[in-house]
Amino acid sequence: PGTPAMAAVWIILAKTRFPADLIESSIRHGVRTASVPFYISADFLPDLLERPDRALERLTAGLPPAAPEFDAICHRSPAMSRAIARARRAAPRSIPILIEGESGTGKELLARAIHQASPRRARPFVTVNYGAIAPDLIESELFGHEKGAFTGAAGQRQGYFESAHLGTLFLDELGELPKPAQVKLLRALQEGEVTRVGATGPTKVDVRILAATNRTLVDEVAAGRFREDLFYRLAVAVIHLPPLREREGDAGLLLDRLLDQVNRESETEPGYSHKILSVTARKLLLEHPWPGNVREMQNTLRRAAVWTPGPTIDLEDARDALLPSPARNLSSDPTLAQDIAQGIDLNATIDQVARHYLEQAMRLTGGNKTRAARLLGFGNPTTLSNWLKKHGVDA
Repeated sequence: PGTPAMAAVWIILAKTRFPADLIESSIRHGVRTASVPFYISADFLPDLLERPDRALERLTAGLPPAAPEFDAICHRSPAMSRAIARARRAAPRSIPILIEGESGTGKELLARAIHQASPRRARPFVTVNYGAIAPDLIESELFGHEKGAFTGAAGQRQGYFESAHLGTLFLDELGELPKPAQVKLLRALQEGEVTRVGATGPTKVDVRILAATNRTLVDEVAAGRFREDLFYRLAVAVIHLPPLREREGDAGLLLDRLLDQVNRESETEPGYSHKILSVTARKLLLEHPWPGNVREMQNTLRRAAVWTPGPTIDLEDARDALLPSPARNLSSDPTLAQDIAQGIDLNATIDQVARHYLEQAMRLTGGNKTRAARLLGFGNPTTLSNWLKKHGVDA
């Protein structure tokens, strides 16, 4: 290209609609791949181009119109869009919904949106976090108790089921529920009634059940840790929320939304100045795998806002705000637990590890070498192509 405008056109085309490797040449350096840290178009331009396609897809699939109750869930990735579409379909009905996903993916946020989009929106939304309740108190917390039912029961108390009558009961961290309590929960769901601890008769309740877990309940059932009959009672509709690393295009959108939220939360604090991200800080955060998902991103931005004295969060501020990922137990990995005293084939082991992560990166990015190279820490797609060829991985 002979002008900056022509160079910009090539960058936009190569980084968005028609993925390509850009090269540059000079007498001094010869021909080499140009590394262009260009992310804004990857976030916004595909969305602009695909918007008519998505509108047509929604009409042909018979999806309900976009519900404002789900606007708080920031997304544009196809994986998250499918999850939201399922939630919109199920929201008007009173069927139980099981929401599965890693910690920090926004399961409670989705549950609240489902409640707000349902006919029960004017009724209570009651949250139960099983992970925060002592096992011997679960029955009392869920179903309530009568005065004098046990030591410390100074008065009559409604349980969560009665508090949520005619509304929605959100059972968070369902996988933490002990086996004995699972039996009593199943009976309450089957009969539509609860019996307070110490009471002589049941109380009828009408609640819509939404449940969430960061475990895979099918695996918990297979392992004998979760009752199969309770699983099928709750899993009438199952929605899987993808982790942030699988939500292509959502990271940049979330960075902007969450930083704006941090600025609004902190604007009344003494000496606080509105924060923006530098280009290098944004690049670092976009490339982070976010094992803690959206919650980790939000807390990272809060820390960065605290560490940054001026208005711009730069690369070092962002790097300082990132927490180290929890160390993995390498001894549990058979590849890394070989007995070297018996002799090992190091080249074969390295090849096995390389093929594993190369295949994973190509699968996750749908074969996009530019994004796969970034995930693997390569400077450019050419290096990735060489590794794919060397280790016999199909591109």
